[in-house]
Amino acid sequence: MSRVDRKLDQAARAAWMYYVAGKTQHEIADVLGVSRQAAQRLVALASESGLVRVSIVHPVAGCTALSQQLARQFGLSVCRVVPSAGMDSISLNRMIAVAGAELMLQFIDQEQPQVIAVGSGRALRSTINELPQLDRPQHSCVSLIGAIASDGSCTRYDVPLWMAEKTQGKYFILPAPLFADNATDKELWCNHRIYRMVTDKAAQADVTFIGIGQMNLHCPLHYDGFISSEEVQRLTEAGVVAEIVGHFIGQDGRRVPSALDQRLTSVTINVRPDKPVIAFAGGAEKYPAIRAVLNGGWLTGLVTDEETAIKLLAVPGPTVSPTPGRE
Repeated sequence: MSRVDRKLDQAARAAWMYYVAGKTQHEIADVLGVSRQAAQRLVALASESGLVRVSIVHPVAGCTALSQQLARQFGLSVCRVVPSAGMDSISLNRMIAVAGAELMLQFIDQEQPQVIAVGSGRALRSTINELPQLDRPQHSCVSLIGAIASDGSCTRYDVPLWMAEKTQGKYFILPAPLFADNATDKELWCNHRIYRMVTDKAAQADVTFIGIGQMNLHCPLHYDGFISSEEVQRLTEAGVVAEIVGHFIGQDGRRVPSALDQRLTSVTINVRPDKPVIAFAGGAEKYPAIRAVLNGGWLTGLVTDEETAIKLLAVPGPTVSPTPGRE
């Protein structure tokens, strides 16, 4: 066993004693034969290395009420709200990821083969990262969006592949750049046999998981080199506040036409989906985008944070019947 493995093994022992057995750091130090400070560092290492996964079984009453109100107002079949008062953005996103993974597990930890359609984004990747390793080789993970930028590079956040690795399932990549060079090239990409096979499979998905992107110079599409600063400016001037799977959404929740549509190769998405479409997003920066997507009825499920939920409910919105889905 290497030195690193021995350290992680000792950290895992410390985590078992601290989180499961309820031992104090002083008691852990005595058992492991280390100082109290060393025991404290081992417990911290276990958390930082992803050795510890937390499950809070008692719901926070206020968050439960918010989730129920959001579901009623926006016609969601499933909604989760995590506490966020006083939380920094890193902590908030981690909490959304943990809650999101618990919800994901309800859909994918099944013996029956599932087709899982997956979008993109850091929040979605973080959520999948919180999933335990599953032995579900019968599942299929299908990409909804091309991961190739105009310069030929690929995003580091290949979310569908990460989902396939977590489930041990097959991975069906969308074989195209997110935006083709021109409309003619788009036709060539989209008429390829493999492209049509993958998009047909995506249309049959049992559940779809997506992220919600805001539209500004810090948005993932711009940061990862898929669109230029000039294109961001044109999109915001046209009223775009949100992006889902490469589709641009205005404040009212409707698609905003743009020149980029003629080059977009991602899978088509629909309003009022008849199968679960669940997004994971929160925080002040993403609030306008989350609201737009909810206004448009693009989702059946949402995992977000307490402060975002309060802001969403503070402004009158559509009150619609719940969309089909599973709790």
